[in-house]
Amino acid sequence: MRIKTSEKYGAVVITLKGNIMGGPDAQEFHNILGNFLDESKTNIIIDLGSVKFMNSTGLGMLISGYTSVKNKGGVLKLANATDKINSLLVITKLITIFENFESVDAAAESFAK
Repeated sequence: MRIKTSEKYGAVVITLKGNIMGGPDAQEFHNILGNFLDESKTNIIIDLGSVKFMNSTGLGMLISGYTSVKNKGGVLKLANATDKINSLLVITKLITIFENFESVDAAAESFAK
């Protein structure tokens, strides 16, 4: 998995690419997320548009990130989830936990409301 970060409309965008399977990638994700939270950047968007596969450990990584952000008074939203990832969120009922948007722009705009 590769991780890229940017900022858009006052939100942090963390773009994940490849397969999300936990392990060392999960630690890198948490370190990046933690750094943003330490800087009081608490509007977080996870861009899943380039994610090909996610296992249960990868889902756990997202849930843990969601909890960390929420505990700091922030909001974590998902964007660009592929049909495959969206199905996984529906099956696990995580779709009821995560706000999921069709684009990063739509997710970023939702913070302004």
